[in-house]
Amino acid sequence: MRHPEQVVTDFVQQWLKKANLDLQAAKLLCAGELDDYFVSGFHAQQAVEKYIKAFLVRYQIEFPKTHDIRRLRQLVARQNATLAERLESADVLTPYGVDMRYPEEFEVVSQKRAEQAVALAEWVKAEILAEII
Repeated sequence: MRHPEQVVTDFVQQWLKKANLDLQAAKLLCAGELDDYFVSGFHAQQAVEKYIKAFLVRYQIEFPKTHDIRRLRQLVARQNATLAERLESADVLTPYGVDMRYPEEFEVVSQKRAEQAVALAEWVKAEILAEII
């Protein structure tokens, strides 16, 4: 039988693996030639969401099914208010995970803007890993 702490660690690793795959997808898509790079931003947002959820799992903080980075950060603050505050800039990614997924009138996401989203996701990854590894 596995120790409860090992179960938590394994679950954290599963979240990190999924987050890393989203980040990898965001980078690959960002490097391509697309008419609209929103899909790269989407995967950057998904990576950030999953990195934050890995943190929440590590500290056994329950979270709802949501793509709202701000809402997830509020939960992070229960364990680490400083980290939650540092991650505030990631809130700008929320629309990629919610609004931009659906066919409405949104401006085209440029490659430069997608690169900024990917860089932000990389930064969030480093911040989260520094706290849980």
